[in-house]
Amino acid sequence: MSRSPGEHGTGERAAPAVAATAGVPVTRDSAPPPRLPSLLAGLCHRLPADRLVGLEHVLATVTHPDDPFLSRYIQAQSAAGLARQLTEMTRAWHREAPGITGSALALALTTYRALSLPSPPQVVVSGPMGPSLPVRLTSGVAVEVIRSANVTLLIASFAAHGALDVVEEIGLAVARGVQVDLLLEESTHAVTAFAALPPEVRIWHRTGGTGVMHAKLLAADRHTAFLGSANLTDRAMSDNIELGVVLRDRATVEPLVDHFRWLLAPEAQLMRRA
Repeated sequence: MSRSPGEHGTGERAAPAVAATAGVPVTRDSAPPPRLPSLLAGLCHRLPADRLVGLEHVLATVTHPDDPFLSRYIQAQSAAGLARQLTEMTRAWHREAPGITGSALALALTTYRALSLPSPPQVVVSGPMGPSLPVRLTSGVAVEVIRSANVTLLIASFAAHGALDVVEEIGLAVARGVQVDLLLEESTHAVTAFAALPPEVRIWHRTGGTGVMHAKLLAADRHTAFLGSANLTDRAMSDNIELGVVLRDRATVEPLVDHFRWLLAPEAQLMRRA
C-alpha cells in the first residue's frame, strides 16, 4: 500500500511533518468566516422593530438574492447607508448561501429580534458620511427617539435654533400625554426655539454657578437615550461634523436618566423653572 507524502521521513514534503514533531505549529490556509450572519445581525441592530418587520416581510416573498422585487426594495431605501448594507447582505447571500430562500433569512431576523439581548450602541453622525461604519443621520435619529417616548421625554441642549422637525415632534409627544422637560442654557437664548410648544412643557435653566448647561441629550422614558456633540440646531442636525450614540440598554439608560432627574430635584438647587 502506498504511503501519503506526509508519511515519508525524507523528501521535499518532509518539512511540515518535522515541524509538527518539533512542536512548531504548521500554518494552514483557512477560509474567511461567512459574512452573512454578521450582516443580518447588523441590520437587526440598526433598524427599529417596525422597519425590521417590514424587511422580514419583503424577504419572505423572495426566493433568491437576485429577485427584482428585493432589488427595487433596496433602491427605495432613503436612510443613509441602509441601501449599501442591504446590498452587502444580498451579495453575501449570493456568495455564501445561494441555495437558501428569503424565508430562511426572514426567519433568522425574526429569531434574532425575539431574543432579549441588550442593543449595542448605535453610531450617529451629522455631515459627510463615509463607508466605514453603518451610521445614521442625527436628524432622523432625534425624531425617532422622541417618537419612542410614551411617558417622559428629557431633552438637554446648549443651543437651539430652527430644528423644526424636532420641535414639531416634541409637540406631538405632548399631545399624546408625554411629560417633556427641556434643560436649556439660558445665555444662548435656546428657549426661543421652543416658543411654539404648549405650556405643559417644562423648561429648566441652571441656577447660579460658573458653569453652563452644555450637555446634549434626548432620553425617551427610561429605555432609550441619544447623546453626543450635536445641539438642537439646523446645522448640527445635518451640516456640521457631529458625532453621537444611541443607547437602548436599560442598564445604561436608567442611571443616566436618574442623574438628570436628580439635577431637576428641588433639593439639589441646581436647576430652576424658566
